[in-house]
Amino acid sequence: MNINEQIKQQILNAAEQNYQKFSASLIPNINNVAGVRIPKLRSIAKDFYKKYKDDCLIPFDAEYMEEIMVRGIIIGLLKKTSDEMLNIIKDFIPLIDNWAVCDIFCGGLKFTQKNKEKVWEFIYPYLNSKKEYEIRFALVMLLSYFVEEKYLTKIFAILDRFSHEGYYARMAAAWLLSICYVNYPEITEKYLLKSKLDNWTYNKSIQKICESLRVDKETKTKLKTFKRK
Repeated sequence: MNINEQIKQQILNAAEQNYQKFSASLIPNINNVAGVRIPKLRSIAKDFYKKYKDDCLIPFDAEYMEEIMVRGIIIGLLKKTSDEMLNIIKDFIPLIDNWAVCDIFCGGLKFTQKNKEKVWEFIYPYLNSKKEYEIRFALVMLLSYFVEEKYLTKIFAILDRFSHEGYYARMAAAWLLSICYVNYPEITEKYLLKSKLDNWTYNKSIQKICESLRVDKETKTKLKTFKRK
């Protein structure tokens, strides 16, 4: 049994029928969810990486979403140069077809923390993509690794230019702005008062900020008055 077959078999062995129904309901745009919990997928990825290293990334045809997710997790475990990592990431991005794979993948790319300028240059072109999950990839990378004061002006400029009808792209933009507010409320509030974001994404940003446990009740009441009609 080759590596691809082994990974698929591990996924099928770990699949749970009830969790499959729950997980599939959260990702309505795809129909290939096996139903494996994220901690188990991380464990599978770590085991295969430990055993096979780079051989885990051999070409594969995925029947289940979790097969793609395991490969994405493995990429985050690689010990490569930044240029090598970015080339591998570039090849993986076209496989992203839902928010779950996107967000788990981005969360594992910890090498970004020591290569921020290079990764910023890499993800920037994806912000202008017409493809929903390429844009979401770039936005989730921003909210995961670049919400720092030195990048805020650039992030706000990106949000002002943001224009996409895709629900998951819009939600990522709202999520990004909410993370900016939670970490830098005064600076972000000034941006909110002059933001060029479309009304839906802007209002969703306010909603997500108000859902944060790190924002006090009084501030939430004020922010709700910022919503557009």
